[in-house]
Amino acid sequence: MGYRMDQVFKLGWEEWVGLPQLGLPALKAKVDTGARTSALHAFDIELFGPATKPKVRFLINPIPARPDLAIACSATIHDRRDVTSSNGDTEARYVILSQLEIGPLRQEIEITLTDRANMSYRMLLGRQAIGADWIITPSESFCQPQRSYEVYHTAAVKETAPKRALRIAVLSREQNYTTQKLQAEGEARGHVVEVINTTRCYMALNAMTPAVYYDGQELPKYDAVIPRIGPSITAYGAAILRQFETLGVYCLNGSAAITASRDKLHAHQILSRHRIGMPQTAFAASPKDTNNLITLVGNAPLVVKLLESSQGKGVVLAETKKAAQSVIDAFRGLSANFLVQNFVKEAAGEDIRCLVIDGKVVAAMKRVGAADDFRSNLHRGGTAVSVRITREERETAIRSARAFGLGIAGVDMLRGADGPKVLEVNSSPGIEGIEEVTGKNIAAHLYSAIEKHVRPAPIKRRPPR
Repeated sequence: MGYRMDQVFKLGWEEWVGLPQLGLPALKAKVDTGARTSALHAFDIELFGPATKPKVRFLINPIPARPDLAIACSATIHDRRDVTSSNGDTEARYVILSQLEIGPLRQEIEITLTDRANMSYRMLLGRQAIGADWIITPSESFCQPQRSYEVYHTAAVKETAPKRALRIAVLSREQNYTTQKLQAEGEARGHVVEVINTTRCYMALNAMTPAVYYDGQELPKYDAVIPRIGPSITAYGAAILRQFETLGVYCLNGSAAITASRDKLHAHQILSRHRIGMPQTAFAASPKDTNNLITLVGNAPLVVKLLESSQGKGVVLAETKKAAQSVIDAFRGLSANFLVQNFVKEAAGEDIRCLVIDGKVVAAMKRVGAADDFRSNLHRGGTAVSVRITREERETAIRSARAFGLGIAGVDMLRGADGPKVLEVNSSPGIEGIEEVTGKNIAAHLYSAIEKHVRPAPIKRRPPR
């Protein structure tokens, strides 16, 4: 039921309110006509964004008795002014604009941000937010319809949370197409995206104040991190990522997932554990095992891969048993770690790249190798076209990404006679080629996934004492 102008709008000394633009559906507010501007509890307040249009990020515990529930909020800064509290202390506070819901009314009000952790009410409703014709009855409480903290225990707190401006770090050493597109798309959606060179990060390791530093400055707490860690710095990149995880930052791909995907032996063991189809694969370290190693994958022709190979480098096709023995012996002579795989001849130099984001295949392309090359990598001269994948291929791609726990993954597979065969699960897939081929905005799908995951999660109810 809406509010009619001929109705008397009455407030008690305390009321339930909502701030939907901040993702706060239920707050108890104290009505204080002695205060000019409304005030909201906020801690870990920090600035971010461009100097021309700065934003503020802060946390709030909407339920005074539940400090374990911390809602992250962000808003554009409207002003900064000195505010004198009832005890005479003056504090410089950031001022934001936000829609207030109280009973049937909706209106935009000014709100100052301050730490009210020691106050009984997370919000103070000042006279600027009170209509001139409203009636305040100090002897009454909750004259308007009541809300409930129960909303913070249900999925509604996640579903109704607004899309807010996020502070996001892209860990990348390269200003390539993918990095530039991620930055541009994020900023177009109202986020602040900062590209951080992974190798220039370093860490402070301690129990109470762990931190990540960059070029002499402590990095702020990001809402999310998008790792674009090259194979040559996997170990160090994963260490930096673990530090962000320690700080409670959402990482699109976690450190453990990236590490596992980069180790080809470990990756194939994970695929095997989850019963995901792949070419027959064998691994060994003893020269005496050469012949048996070849037999295990079904004899020649076969493929020999260095464990640290990428973009088709360190991958050799041995068409005969003798050639396979020579390649294996040569790799062993270099003390190199490698896998031996059955050559899927029916694939005919073609493979499928499925891009999986947040458990869904958002795009797929077929890559065809150059005329004189069995490898289909675009970096090796291959070409690509959009492709319609089968249900089995789609399910295989999703299962592969899920097996590693990857939020984004490029799953490469061959079309074998008995079904899809996964070659690799790439934890830092480029998006240029697949965007060009499919015409899809992959970066947009990525940010949609991030925006969903950073929404507040419902908290468990405490058992009665």
